[in-house]
Amino acid sequence: MDWTNPYPSSRSAVLGRNMVSTSHPLAAQAGLRMLQSGGNAVDAALAAALALTVVEPTGCGIGSDAFAIVWDGRELHGLNASGRAPRAWTPERFQGRELMPDKGWESVTVPGAVSAWAELSAKFGALSLEQVAAPAIHYAREGFAVSPIIARLWELGRLRLGDQPGFAQAFLPDGRAPLAGQWYRNPEQADTLERIAASQGRDFYTGELARRIAAFSREHGGALDEQDLAEHRAHWCGTISQAFGHSVLHEIPPNGQGLAALMALGMLEHAGIGREPVDHVDTVHLSIEAMKLAFADLYEHHADLEHMRHAPEHLLDEGYLRERAALIRRDQAGDPRHGLPGPSGTVYVTAADALGMMVSFIQSNYMGFGSGVVVPGTGISLQNRGHGFSLRPGHANQVAGGKRPSHTIIPAFAMNADGSPQMSFGVMGGPFQSQGHVQMALRVLLYGQNPQAAADAPRWRVTGGRGVAVEPDFDPAVVQALRERGHDIQVESGSGVFAFGGAQLILRQGSHYVGGSDPRKDGQVAAY
Repeated sequence: MDWTNPYPSSRSAVLGRNMVSTSHPLAAQAGLRMLQSGGNAVDAALAAALALTVVEPTGCGIGSDAFAIVWDGRELHGLNASGRAPRAWTPERFQGRELMPDKGWESVTVPGAVSAWAELSAKFGALSLEQVAAPAIHYAREGFAVSPIIARLWELGRLRLGDQPGFAQAFLPDGRAPLAGQWYRNPEQADTLERIAASQGRDFYTGELARRIAAFSREHGGALDEQDLAEHRAHWCGTISQAFGHSVLHEIPPNGQGLAALMALGMLEHAGIGREPVDHVDTVHLSIEAMKLAFADLYEHHADLEHMRHAPEHLLDEGYLRERAALIRRDQAGDPRHGLPGPSGTVYVTAADALGMMVSFIQSNYMGFGSGVVVPGTGISLQNRGHGFSLRPGHANQVAGGKRPSHTIIPAFAMNADGSPQMSFGVMGGPFQSQGHVQMALRVLLYGQNPQAAADAPRWRVTGGRGVAVEPDFDPAVVQALRERGHDIQVESGSGVFAFGGAQLILRQGSHYVGGSDPRKDGQVAAY
């Protein structure tokens, strides 16, 4: 069968009082099943997240990291479930390298996603974790048909990671990646999910699963051990925020990179964004320039919050953002450097229910299948978040044992100025995510586009210096106008479109919600 779709298509936004939006139809349906069974938005988000480890292993796994923002009907909560480096990691361990490894055991930090599932379920869930995990366990044991997009990403993973410990046994049946439409089962992953659900995650960090992970690490010269796993804790960290128009955008504090989105939006306020239409060259140019300035600061100052030399509130200081915004020229692209403030791979799920609870949840391996390491007999694929550390001596993000790496995955949440919830949303795609947040916030919060239109709209991505990548359907006239201002524009096609991520959004409208989901990665909104 020819799985290509040569014709343009459009979607309408989805409306309902209970809603799940994520990147795979089976996961969206798993979440909706929880809502229809008496569960709440947290149960729905978790059911979808667990299902995604099975049906979209190209973006996440049991060994992923995770973050969440939850509106419980009264207040906003932020959860950081990213893991720390093994205690034995030191700069000397990686001496002679220019970059941290991006595959194998030397890229694996303590996985945090399981702790996120357990924490969210215990604090907010209406159903048991066993009920929530049931759809994922079913898909793993009984199987599912691999979608065309996932099949394509799976083959890319085979090419990059096929020689990594445990990868072929788990993910390459008959020695190759599954084809589109092929039925795939992972019964070992089903068994592991059952153990995790029955123990509320404890088995993963202190039980038999933890011992198997640590033993496989030792077998292949890895540093991760039983103590590293046992010492892991998810952290209720709150949020950081930035006023923007009539909204307030919330992000997880560092080590998540949501700080860059808040900085860019703050600069755009001072730069006078909103005078021209959303797709006008002036709007796009200003947005790109603000994002470049935010990234210049991010890459210099960002790290685990415990190790940052300049606190987020200093980087978000109104005077500092005004000063940075003043560097933007409306007629010319810049190549900015970092400033100095005052004192000092991925899947996304959003869900909302009729009682008002809203969840913004994200988990990721980082690069596709992550490290490529899969613990034999468990279906546990491990992330490669260690690659996010710096090897630059003295940098705030320099690798060290027990330290969290700078993280790309970030859930977002917008509140109205009166303190009521407005929108939960996220955009997958590595370092693109903060750029995606800025573009979604502009389209929905400032320009009033519906969530589906915002998800469908062509996107741009800052690539370094004056470099900007745009999607193939970007307006050619705007592309030309940007080039005339000095931007080095690259129109990406083919596999490059995966670098623009996939957006999922749920906007609250009185007593119901409006949802949008990105067709770039099989996104679907399920509602009733």
